[in-house]
Amino acid sequence: MSSFEADFVGARVLASPNHGERIGTDAPDRLILHYTGMETGEGALAWLRNPDSQVSSHYLVHEDGRIDQLVPEQRRAWHAGRSLWKGVEDNNSHSIGVEIVNAGHPGGLPDYPEAQIAAVAELCLDCVKRWSIAPEMVLAHSDIAPVRKVDPGEKFPWKNLYLTGVGHWVEPAPIGGGRFFQRGDAGQPVEALQSMLALYGYGLDVTGNFCERTEGVVAAFQRHFRPEKIDGIADISTIDTLHRLLSSLPRFRA
Repeated sequence: MSSFEADFVGARVLASPNHGERIGTDAPDRLILHYTGMETGEGALAWLRNPDSQVSSHYLVHEDGRIDQLVPEQRRAWHAGRSLWKGVEDNNSHSIGVEIVNAGHPGGLPDYPEAQIAAVAELCLDCVKRWSIAPEMVLAHSDIAPVRKVDPGEKFPWKNLYLTGVGHWVEPAPIGGGRFFQRGDAGQPVEALQSMLALYGYGLDVTGNFCERTEGVVAAFQRHFRPEKIDGIADISTIDTLHRLLSSLPRFRA
């Protein structure tokens, strides 16, 4: 496929060969955001279009707000890798992937420019409307692959995106004292925490043991929803924020 018509009006089509048929579905129900983690946008673009890389995304959003579409939305782009969300392991088949040009943690995690975030918001709003993607299914790569991935990082302005009508958000609870849970703890309260995280969508077994995986999932949750402090420790702020997110979902409202 050397070219195709853009799904998002205004996107420049620069086709990547790295895609295939969606498996088990032809309608994506989740939107996954990444940062490129490379020095330049042009380097990222070349990598996403290189057949040897075996990676791609549907869209690439540059720092100045330009948007490139690399893979048609009806096709399966290769951006999620090993991942799990709401029991789904093949998140490539079930998602639209958006890469955002940013050097990421290896490059000091620079701020996202306003023009870039405005373009991301416009693109995402268009995608979620056309595909009826639920707000809580607008996800970070780190949400679906905790421990392994940390993008788009704690500086990504999820609240700003939410205010434009994209994604799920509640104001994080203030950080304070009180009881907390951390690696090595065990018991019913840890089981309850794991149950809430799994209910929200995170890939986590409910064992009652605060293991390395649980710590990684808590850190991923904090990176998205409580970015002020990311330490993998389930403090009152983290637990309260998680509880209010769950309570605000339609299926849990009284």
